[in-house]
This record gives sequence, C-alpha cells and structure tokens, in this order.
Amino acid sequence: MKLDQKYSGNVFILSSEDYNEAKAVIYGMPMDYTVSFRPGSRFGPARIREVSVGLEEYSPYLDRSLEELNYFDAGDLLLPFGNAARSLEIIGEFVRGVLDDGKLPLGLGGEHLVSWPIFREVYARHPDLAIIHIDAHADLRESYEGEPLSHSTPLRKAAELIGPDNIYQFGIRSGSREEWAYAREHINFYPFEVAEPLLRVLPELAGRPVYVTIDIDVLDPSGAPGTGTAEAGGITSKELLEAVHAIARSEARIVGCDLVEVAPVYDPTEQTQIVAAKLIREMLLGFVK
Repeated sequence: MKLDQKYSGNVFILSSEDYNEAKAVIYGMPMDYTVSFRPGSRFGPARIREVSVGLEEYSPYLDRSLEELNYFDAGDLLLPFGNAARSLEIIGEFVRGVLDDGKLPLGLGGEHLVSWPIFREVYARHPDLAIIHIDAHADLRESYEGEPLSHSTPLRKAAELIGPDNIYQFGIRSGSREEWAYAREHINFYPFEVAEPLLRVLPELAGRPVYVTIDIDVLDPSGAPGTGTAEAGGITSKELLEAVHAIARSEARIVGCDLVEVAPVYDPTEQTQIVAAKLIREMLLGFVK
C-alpha cells in the first residue's frame, strides 16, 4: 500500500518511520458522530500517542521491549466529519491495504462503530474468524433510535456477518433486555467478568484467527473516567492487562485488534489515556509475533 499522507511528531513511542519493514501498523480513527451520550472519543487516538512518551519501552509482563519490534504509526485517518458512512468506507479501505501488505492492524478509536468495517475486511481473509469483544456494553442492537449506524450496533452487525457463535463477549454489564436475551441465546456470552472466563475459553480458539476489540469502558469509571458512556461496576486495569496477556500467551492467532472509546476531555487526570497507552504497548508486544 502506498501511503499518500506523511505524519510527523505525534506517533506512538518508538514507532518506525519505515512502513515497508513494519510488522504492525497503528492507525487512528477519530470518529464519534454516532455516540449516544457524550462525544469526544475522536480526540482519543492523538492523546494516547502523546501520553505514550511516559511509558517504558520494556514490558516486565512479557519480557519484551518495543525496541525489538518494528511497527509503524500511520497517524489519524482523514475522515469527513459527520459523515459516518463515508468514514467507515475510508477505514475499511485503509485496513484492506494493511492486510494486503501482510501487516497486523492495530486501531485506535474513536467510537466503537469504527470496528465494523475492520471486522468485514478481516473476515474477508479469514472465513473462520472469531472475535473477542471486551466491553461494558453488548453493542448488539440492530439500530439505535432508528439508526443502524451507531456505536450500539457493531457487534450485532458482526454476528450477522460471521455468525453469533463465533463471537465471544466478556465484561458486559449494560444493554437492553433484548440485547441480553439475544446474547444469552446466540453469543458466547460471559457478562460481568473478563479474565477468569477468558482463560477457560481461550483453548477453544487455539489455531483460529482471532480479532480482539476492547472498549476502554470495560474498566470501572473510578479508574478510567475518560469515556463517553461510563458504566459503574467495571473491572480493574490489572484484570484487563491480565486478559491481554492471556490472549497473547494463548495459541489463538491474532489477526488484528483495536482499542476504542477513549474520550480524554472527561479525564483531566489523564489516567484513562495512560492506561490505554500501556494496553497498546502490551497488545503490540503480545500480539505481534
């Protein structure tokens, strides 16, 4: 893929300037047009990069350093503000190019609807795809207030695309009665908890291509308030890191991942952004082989 944009300055810590040699590509999806409560996640990707300078390159969890990994930060995609449909097309086109080049896409959101075109592109290459979805919200609505393009719908769209039995949801603690009924009947559904049920499930995914999508609001808002739809009763950052490490150490074949819904304006302490940056470091070091 030939990149027609050049980015400088604000990149994730230790990002390479050589796209061709990179094994993974970080890219931002600054879209928050369909959020149902508080906007602001379009500023998440840039701020995650900015706070990444406070990280150590070395992960003591995985005994690996970013210095050992060649990855490229493509910056934020240029999305037409307010045009959700065209923005999703642009995201899909970009991810298609990354996949064509044999690189692992690592997306920064943005609202959770940005994951939908990525699901489609990854599934086009991996018809036996499974999705691990870690979130406070089920995102299984068919539409929200009559609108099918909503951050409440991406996992329902994914279920209809790849089959609900190929979706594994963890940490869910919010949704409509209809969403919960659908999840309990059709999805591999593990509400409220993350690490413990994930460890039980991962052996089932050995050898399979897996896409991992994480909404930062799975964390309790007491520790990560910087998100648009905060939901009490969440997990700790320690448990979420344990989940990422469990996936990294499993025999699942990770073919892409994203972290979404960081909205910096709601967290002047910067803790949400700092946690997100550390998660990105661990996903890079754990998922890119």
